[in-house]
Amino acid sequence: MLTHFRPAIVLFILFTVLTGLVYPLAMTGIAQLLFPGQANGSLIHKDGKVIGSSLIGQNFTSDKYFHGRPSATSDTDPNDSTKTIAAPYNAANSSGSNAGPTAKSLIDRVKGDTDKLKTANPDVGPNAPVPVDLVTTSASGLDPHISPAAADFQVPRVAKARGLSQDQVRQLVAANTRPRTLGFIGEPVVNVLQLNLALDAAGGQAPAAR
Repeated sequence: MLTHFRPAIVLFILFTVLTGLVYPLAMTGIAQLLFPGQANGSLIHKDGKVIGSSLIGQNFTSDKYFHGRPSATSDTDPNDSTKTIAAPYNAANSSGSNAGPTAKSLIDRVKGDTDKLKTANPDVGPNAPVPVDLVTTSASGLDPHISPAAADFQVPRVAKARGLSQDQVRQLVAANTRPRTLGFIGEPVVNVLQLNLALDAAGGQAPAAR
């Protein structure tokens, strides 16, 4: 009987060590050696402190900052554990709204957000189209990027709030626009956090709040 069990036990221990210990450690070591930034979460630092990740959006609300896409993530209500509350860009609860294109709640929310954006960005003109990514959430709810069109839509507001010219702000947008991968994969995108950090570095009025 032991003759039959011994090979199975040996193989079990061997593959447990190989796949559960050796392989993960080897991949972690290779990742740390070749891609340390990505392996550690693509963290962004300012003044020696971690202020975010280039992979996860943040909820900016001040006129002096560019705003990202809406986020449908939520969190547990601290006052009632049986309920949830909106918590934009909650990395612990990545999710979309799951609302279909014909859902009344989605249509009403998009219409409401569109009206708010036009009110908050009056200098673009009343008939200027609102870029779709400024009123729709991503599947993860954590998308850190917006389209160049969404950034350009916000340029007049940000420039006015910062005391900068629109040309200065547009140059920052262009400098922080990532082109298509290999020239043909995906679409150009702007990382909102990195663009806002570039704004802070450029000067103008110092932002007081997000």
